[in-house]
Amino acid sequence: MGNPENLEIVPSPFPEVLKDLHSQYKSLQEGVVANYIPELAKVNPNLFSICIATVDGQIYEVGDYQQLFTIQSISKVFVYGQALEDHGRDYILTRVGVEPTGEAFNAIILDEQSKRPYNPMVNAGAIATTSLIKGSGPTERLNRLLDMYRRYIGRDVFVDISVFTSERSTGHRNRATAHLMLNFGMIDQNIEEALDLYFQQCSVMVNCRDLAVMAATLANKGINPITKEKAVDNRYIKDILSVMYTCGMYNFAGEWAYNVGIPAKSGVCGGIIAVVPNQMGIGVFSPLLDVRGNSVRGVKVCEQLSQRLGLHLFDCSRQESI
Repeated sequence: MGNPENLEIVPSPFPEVLKDLHSQYKSLQEGVVANYIPELAKVNPNLFSICIATVDGQIYEVGDYQQLFTIQSISKVFVYGQALEDHGRDYILTRVGVEPTGEAFNAIILDEQSKRPYNPMVNAGAIATTSLIKGSGPTERLNRLLDMYRRYIGRDVFVDISVFTSERSTGHRNRATAHLMLNFGMIDQNIEEALDLYFQQCSVMVNCRDLAVMAATLANKGINPITKEKAVDNRYIKDILSVMYTCGMYNFAGEWAYNVGIPAKSGVCGGIIAVVPNQMGIGVFSPLLDVRGNSVRGVKVCEQLSQRLGLHLFDCSRQESI
């Protein structure tokens, strides 16, 4: 074998790609910030960051990657994983389905035959999933979720009380959805406790780097690539990534699968996570949203990353690893 010192070191393409995409889309002003939750309407629309975390623990970031924001619907991915660990996939499937709806994320609809919410990535399914988190009371259930976030991120997190209170006081549509599910036996505990926990899980503060590490943990078979701590049992990774792929981008999921081709989840905070199994996690944050509730810049960045790096899962011409 030759001298290792003579081996050529190929630089990562990520720093230049991220810098280029951030520069390309920074001036894009399409979309509006979420305003149906009063506290979210206060966010600076110019915030913009992109991060990549690889399964071997490398972090690449550009823009406002330390800016904190509430995780919102991206939380559904990780709470679903916690529910799977608490009850197993067979039981969870009796309460929440896995079919995409083609409807808006807050549609008040259930499967006509089974009376289940269609999937855990829309509000109805997420509320049902959250209601299944184990604990002796509201405090223990919240602490279990906060500890779950800690394992994925690698640091303690907290709930933004102002956003939680704002969501709680304006969440009438979610409350109506919960009552509908109670009527069909899909929620079997105190509705207000379940909704409070749901609003709290959505109001946890994260930054773009956190999103990338959380996504990379899923890409790394449930092991946080920075801390090496197990965040979720690897037997449930395929379940989590499957519903992300088919349902994670709301009624944009089909177009996302066609154009980007990797599991992802968006939130009305303006965040998007995307997972390239066995390779990396991607986090993008930009609060300007399209009509479906997805980050305008975030979608465009992920489309470009998929094309430039060959990330689409069904692209036969893509490299096996980056």
